[in-house]
Amino acid sequence: MRFADVIVDISHEDLDRTFQYRIPEEFEKDAQIGAPVVIPFGAGNRQIKGYIVGVSEEPKIDPARIKPLVSVSKKGLAIESRIIELAEIMRRMYGGTLNDALKTVSPVKQKIKPQVSKTVVLTDEKAARYFLEEALRRNYKAKARLLEELLRSGRIEYEILVNKLNIARKTIEDYKDNGVLEIQETRLYRGSRSTSPGEAKVELNAEQRAAVDTVTADIDAGKRGVYLLKGVTGSGKTEVYMSVIEAVVARGEQVIMLIPEIALTYQTVRRFSARFGERVSFMHSRLSDGEKYDQYLRAKNGDTDIMIGPRSALFTPFMKIGLIIIDEEHENSYKSENVPKYHTRELAAEYAKILGATLILGSATPSLESYYRAQKGEYKLLELTKRAGNAALPKVHIVDMRDEMKKGNMSMFSRKLRALIEDRLEKKQQIMLFINRRGYAGFVSCRACGEALRCPHCAVSLTAHMAGKQVGRLVCHYCGYETEMPKLCPKCGSKYIAAFGTGTQKVEEYVRREFPNARVLRMDADTTRDKQGHERVLAAFSNDEADILVGTQMIVKGHDFARVTLMGIIAADLSLNATDFRAGERTFELLAQAAGRSGRAGTDGEVVIQTYNPDHYAVKAAATEDYEEFYENEIAYREMLSYPPASNLMATLLTSDDEAEADSCAAFLYELMSAGLEAVDAAEEVSLIGPSKCSVEKIKDRYRRIIYAKSSDYGLLVKCKDLIEARIKDDVAFEKCNVQFDFNPMNGY
Repeated sequence: MRFADVIVDISHEDLDRTFQYRIPEEFEKDAQIGAPVVIPFGAGNRQIKGYIVGVSEEPKIDPARIKPLVSVSKKGLAIESRIIELAEIMRRMYGGTLNDALKTVSPVKQKIKPQVSKTVVLTDEKAARYFLEEALRRNYKAKARLLEELLRSGRIEYEILVNKLNIARKTIEDYKDNGVLEIQETRLYRGSRSTSPGEAKVELNAEQRAAVDTVTADIDAGKRGVYLLKGVTGSGKTEVYMSVIEAVVARGEQVIMLIPEIALTYQTVRRFSARFGERVSFMHSRLSDGEKYDQYLRAKNGDTDIMIGPRSALFTPFMKIGLIIIDEEHENSYKSENVPKYHTRELAAEYAKILGATLILGSATPSLESYYRAQKGEYKLLELTKRAGNAALPKVHIVDMRDEMKKGNMSMFSRKLRALIEDRLEKKQQIMLFINRRGYAGFVSCRACGEALRCPHCAVSLTAHMAGKQVGRLVCHYCGYETEMPKLCPKCGSKYIAAFGTGTQKVEEYVRREFPNARVLRMDADTTRDKQGHERVLAAFSNDEADILVGTQMIVKGHDFARVTLMGIIAADLSLNATDFRAGERTFELLAQAAGRSGRAGTDGEVVIQTYNPDHYAVKAAATEDYEEFYENEIAYREMLSYPPASNLMATLLTSDDEAEADSCAAFLYELMSAGLEAVDAAEEVSLIGPSKCSVEKIKDRYRRIIYAKSSDYGLLVKCKDLIEARIKDDVAFEKCNVQFDFNPMNGY
């Protein structure tokens, strides 16, 4: 006998509540995860709709008390059913519970009261005149105003009658009951933009047309696969997207367009709305609950064809998804850092299979994983090697900052960058300055004893934040701990304690001092905290309200500013020093993407890369935007050390508020994995590393231990994950320990 765990509403906040039902023999075949069912519910056994989220042979209570399913749907999967099936795939691939996965794929957690627009419409003119005469005779002024206005205009907004003409709601309802008028309601969607198509189509060049024709021909032939669109910066990938979208929408199908950052939403939505009008919607974390719910409903009700947003937009409840696009697919933000730690690219590929949809991955600097699969023929590679409109790639200057110091230049800017900034300001052209660090300075330390001020709860240095021109607060970016900047070193009492490093605030301050007549904007996490922060800064720069934009990584990702002709990259190789096997790849991506922001509208652009490692292959390849050169060097390193994509890597993270307990549980997990692999004769196919302390040993007073497992067989790593989950599920030794899994992690531990 089998039993089904059923939920009755996947959009509800409390998804942990499931109900178990017996599966009758006639439903055995169809009772699968995700299947819609009808169940008896409550004391009166009223019948309601639910969805199967789990199937087992173990009853949770006395089997005699478990009610049977009333029916199981044999029709095609409903929207909710597909989402549940995707959640099950997510749980299986990345670990965690099904409820964790369900909460992840259900971006809207609660129903919000709808907004409606009411209009009062005259329906019986003869009756209205009769009641008007009566109102005038009895001196009912409010009733007379209502009837006179309706007889004059025929219709009027409900809120105007109530709030401006002071008509009582009961009066309106009385005349509605008498058949004089009716109240028409129109559903309003919060967060929507009223836009009509207006952007003329751009004539595609030969490479763009070939890419579009390849994808659309396959779609017409019933072939739905995965495509990697590799195009140099400014090559017009977005035009390719829009042309394919147009073909898909014409077939009556819907499109999900994923972007890596909220900062890109403003520009992308504006451009797509100009092409496709009101059929474009968007979803991101800065929307209010009401706006999210309304955009969710627009999609579910078929009132929109295109959804734009970061990774959570993948779970849009469209009925007929024909195309998924992941722009800038190399970006780290597509990897979730919360359990389950899924990668949007991999999950989207699985989802596309379920849907029978096409998946397009686009980037000027593809992830090694995607390019590796394209080289193996798993993805179809489409290439754009030229900038659109015959625009030239920018001229790139690599400046060795060691030489600058030798020649007496101790400033933040090299002589080359300073000269080019002055030139662009004189020509009234725009400049972008990129620094990949947040805050005023990296850390605070004592020059006398070398003590760095650290968070008492996390094994990391505190970051300095400014109050005017002085360091005001020290902040931990892991747990949020804050403290005042001390005047003396807490260890040795020295007064020689100061902030070191370079951040966006420091660059902005330096630029304002060195170029006092320049209009300067800064874009980082601090200046874009509020809901409209990204849009406000980008709109101001786009509208020529600033000459120089100083920013973090968010300014180099996909933005297109016609008047930018100079990009200065400060401390370009900071990311090379990260304790992470992806450091070279991240550096190449950042530098190439940053360089690509310059000279995109036909005007010659220049880029200055300031570096202390001018001979590193990632820096040299980024300067020439030679992806193949970078890939050959990087993949050789990955293959030699069995790192992704040449192999697969699973990180098992264990945390506990007791250090000894963390050590013992981590050692137990290592032995469990070793024994399990030997039991299935797979010990030689999986390499275990650890257990060891994480590079950040403690966060929020919890000790962190890590075990890495490497294997070319992803399935074996999943088996290791399953073995651990099953073993520790009811083990009291792990009641105070938390275990998480991260497959092919994007960040080090």
